[in-house]
Amino acid sequence: MAESDEKEKVKNLSKFPKYGWKVKLDHEFPETRDQYLKPTPSQIIPQLVPLGMRYLKWWTGKVRAHKKPVIDQFRPCHSKMMYGAPCGGLGSGTIGRGFRGEFCRFQMVPGMYEYNTVPSDQFIVSIHNSKGDCVYQSVLGGKGERPKGAPSSWEWLGKPEDSLYCALYPRAWTVYNITEVGVRIICRQISPFVPKNYKESCLPTSVFVFSVENNSDKDLRVAVTLTFKNGTGSKRDKQGGVWTEPFSQPNSKGVVIHQQIKNQTLNYCIAAKQSNDSHVSWCSAFDPKGTGEQVWEPLKGVGLLDSAKTITQKTRKGEEVAAAVSSRISVSKHESKTLEICLSWDNPKIRFGNGKKEHTRYYTRYFGANGDAGPLICEHALTNFKNWEAEIEAWQEPTLADRSIPDWFKSAVFNELYFIADGGSVWLETDDGEGFKENDLRKEYGRWGYLESHEYRMYNTYDVHYYASWALIDLYPGLQISLQLDMLDWSDREDKEMVTELYGGKRNFRKVAFAVPHDLGDPEEEPWVKVNSYTIHDVSEWKDLNLKMVIQIWRDIMWVNEKEGKQLLDRALPTCTKLMEQALTWDLDGDGLIENGGKPDQTFDSWVMTGPSAYCGGLWLAALACMADMCDRAQLVSDWKNRLAKAEKAFVTKLWNGKFFNFDKSSRGERVIMADQLAGYWYRKLTNLPNTNEEQQLLDKDKVQMTLKTIFDNNVMKFCGGTMGAVNGMMVSGDIDRSTVQSEEVWTGVTYGLASLMLCEGLQEEGFKTAEGIYKTVYENIGLGFETPEALYEKKHYRAIGYMRPLSIWAMNIALRGNKS
Repeated sequence: MAESDEKEKVKNLSKFPKYGWKVKLDHEFPETRDQYLKPTPSQIIPQLVPLGMRYLKWWTGKVRAHKKPVIDQFRPCHSKMMYGAPCGGLGSGTIGRGFRGEFCRFQMVPGMYEYNTVPSDQFIVSIHNSKGDCVYQSVLGGKGERPKGAPSSWEWLGKPEDSLYCALYPRAWTVYNITEVGVRIICRQISPFVPKNYKESCLPTSVFVFSVENNSDKDLRVAVTLTFKNGTGSKRDKQGGVWTEPFSQPNSKGVVIHQQIKNQTLNYCIAAKQSNDSHVSWCSAFDPKGTGEQVWEPLKGVGLLDSAKTITQKTRKGEEVAAAVSSRISVSKHESKTLEICLSWDNPKIRFGNGKKEHTRYYTRYFGANGDAGPLICEHALTNFKNWEAEIEAWQEPTLADRSIPDWFKSAVFNELYFIADGGSVWLETDDGEGFKENDLRKEYGRWGYLESHEYRMYNTYDVHYYASWALIDLYPGLQISLQLDMLDWSDREDKEMVTELYGGKRNFRKVAFAVPHDLGDPEEEPWVKVNSYTIHDVSEWKDLNLKMVIQIWRDIMWVNEKEGKQLLDRALPTCTKLMEQALTWDLDGDGLIENGGKPDQTFDSWVMTGPSAYCGGLWLAALACMADMCDRAQLVSDWKNRLAKAEKAFVTKLWNGKFFNFDKSSRGERVIMADQLAGYWYRKLTNLPNTNEEQQLLDKDKVQMTLKTIFDNNVMKFCGGTMGAVNGMMVSGDIDRSTVQSEEVWTGVTYGLASLMLCEGLQEEGFKTAEGIYKTVYENIGLGFETPEALYEKKHYRAIGYMRPLSIWAMNIALRGNKS
């Protein structure tokens, strides 16, 4: 075979991509930041002192009750600057991995993150020559030295500078060059993130395919071993009662680790694919805190584990246990082969913090809820992952093959999707006791929830989901519909529990009727039963939530199939009408335009808006247009078009200044350029691409173009030289608006959304320049890839790691696709 043909064969075998986030394992990020933000005195005194006092009292009460505060400002999480693509599908828990190969972030307890690196969870490579002599054995990855707490007999011989990591979610690759013996190994990690394939995407598993290239002149036997221990690296791992057993399926063999975490079954399963070319062996149990010789020495000696078929006894309190599975292949000189290993976990039933109700995960409809699904899931994954990859490649290829798109974007747009799986997501079966009708789409698609942030633990935070939902409606529309139906139901309801608003100190109902909830609950309580876990403000007074519901509903009706769209319209129109009738009361002067209340009554929850504002006024115009469209679709006579015409006239008259829309009607409003002032127009534009003739027109194109250019020239290019996205607020003087903490922040998700609107409006160079600053700052400079924060500051700081809003980057892909159409 010619050398070029051999190289092509190897390329096809490993599927190593041209695009993605790539770093060597010895990579160090050039800039270190933290969350130790110190607001200025002028930011503290007017607003934050009373809020801070009430927050301290609330926080103390939570801590004394041994409950985690839903937002913990006193104990923020600081990035470890180490993460790569996570393992696992949607809504069934995830296991984060570092780019050096660590298993290091566990989201097994619903909505809770444990940032523990487990040194005994590793891949080991063992290489023997044809005589049976071990010529090389090492743990793969790492920093070239044994980490603290790792089994003492294990060795890390690889040179991190000779290894390369690449993430293109939902897959990741690591290239290990073992020059001592002329072997190159490429590990490909595959998680079942398969758009619109609900059965596969819900699975709690990942497959690791190792492509072994023998570039030496000698025949070799190569074994790769996965070791994995019980628990999540916490003190809880030593509670005892854990036991292991080997298993055999038609195409795979492995070990199950039987355990419970917080009194819920959570069994780990590791397995390797059995074939004519591979020899699978295992070790049912070893001490992860000991020497590890029970694994290390047999592998070094004969390249196989003991494969005892015994079931181990349960661990005693204070003990931990690990297991190992190994696959060995013979690789002739100048030959390449693959072997496959799988990790899965089976946590079929869960309880949230108050423990009152048991929920069943969605994947159990395919694999059962008895806690014995691990081996079946591994068998399924090892025999079906090639189908996953075929679907993933077909989905990603149009973007990756487009030469007009910059390389960095091809990495960013797919890697930011990690949050759909690794955003604390839960995907549950509905409960028959809830009384859903037979045709309720939640019975088909299940119930979906994901957190606002790894740190801000609120499910389906709606003002933020407005930005993120583009990814969900395009890739998993059934989950978006499910979320919307839950939001519609709760928009109608009330919860008369009295709570204290931390911002103003007043007492109010937890949830009032005919108001969209801020969120569907805290995993420390009982989500979907106790909503509005956010109590900083009385969210029934927020001016954006009702409008965002109406705007999203119309988008969803337009984007799903005709039958589901009609069901959604029939269910939503009565509720949306009530929500808009409530919003009409916010027009205090009768000019057709709503007013803000002189406080932070929208998603920018520390940024005060007074009177008519560009942000909420623009959302109001979009909501009016969407209501008119919904009534037209339902063949109902309405006055929404007339209201829209009146509101648009007032909006332009009161806020347009020739270059942009004034922030609000306060004394400083005409001097503040807000990056997100076209948030309503953006949604309408993107919803209707490419059918722009069908939309109720909002705003003159010339005004939109001028506004976008003004934002680009000021909020983007005058902030850090255009290298960090769009600052939320910029003064016409060229100074950053530092009136409040949030006005001086760059919101990563707002920037991506803004960039997508620029693309829609033909400003491609400006759009990519705007978004590029976010990606390069987060992934290349400060090491926060796969935990993109909500906010970046000019220097030193960031806020809220692992945030929902940056999923808005998918709107850029939709805009590009729509422009081509």
